[in-house]
Amino acid sequence: MIEVAGLTKTYGAVRAVNDLSFTVRTGRVTGFLGPNGAGKSTTMRCILGLDRPTAGVATIGGREYRSLDRPLTQVGALLDAKWVHPNRTARDHLRWLAVASGLPAGRADECLAMVGLSEVAGKRAGGFSLGMSQRLGIAGALLGDPAVLMFDEPVNGLDPEGIVWVRTFMKSLAAQGRTVFVSSHLLAEMSLTADDVVIVGRGHLVWNGTMNDFIAQNSEHSVRVRSPRDRELADALTARGYAVSSVPEPAPGGGGRTVLMVRGASSDAVGEVAALEGLPLSELAPQQSSLEQVFMQLTGATVEYRGQGGVA
Repeated sequence: MIEVAGLTKTYGAVRAVNDLSFTVRTGRVTGFLGPNGAGKSTTMRCILGLDRPTAGVATIGGREYRSLDRPLTQVGALLDAKWVHPNRTARDHLRWLAVASGLPAGRADECLAMVGLSEVAGKRAGGFSLGMSQRLGIAGALLGDPAVLMFDEPVNGLDPEGIVWVRTFMKSLAAQGRTVFVSSHLLAEMSLTADDVVIVGRGHLVWNGTMNDFIAQNSEHSVRVRSPRDRELADALTARGYAVSSVPEPAPGGGGRTVLMVRGASSDAVGEVAALEGLPLSELAPQQSSLEQVFMQLTGATVEYRGQGGVA
């Protein structure tokens, strides 16, 4: 388990992390999300002892990283996929890491097989694509068979097949009882991968909880409904206090249809109103905000850099 308590890190006049506290639970994949400049990388570096906090503490299994015995056997991390000597082969890179950490050199080939790089074990890492480098970095994190794993943007440079592989692999690691902490900008992917989520903005905690609760508690719920008598239905719903908007949906070749979006109502409630009024329905579907929509709603005020159009 990873615990961060009152973590603060300043660089001169810049406060990158500000009194941040959260817990990363064992046996689960926890996504670490936030806009650029939110303090994610600084937080991960503090957890791994690469930066010393200005205040607060970050512990792994109840101990600070610097006090861990043979740390590679307790926590594995991938922060920079290109952190590798370009002239070393993939196998030699992992063997060097293993021997330096007191691990058997043979562990290198085992980890290369885990990430699907056995066929290129003898090739120089400097010639690897970013996706292959990501896999090599994951193999390095697994060398000591640690209980805690931390990954910063592990799907960068991967094709769709590789992204699915990483998703499945992360879930399998958590299913083995490991703690898996993953920073990513791919929100839709995190919604499929993470059990829990930690969201930060300008160094502050925005959310820490389960992914399902995050979406459910912060989403705007609405109902999409169509009826051949949509005006009558809209009037009936409005009379009962529901907020109704009419959305035209053009069809190819001209024409189209009108869809009603009803906010603050359940699909059962809308169906009951239609039944009481004797109005036919051709579509009735509950809607929920996507992870991207919820994320932007919660973190919009913490985005550090914006274009003139308001897009970060």
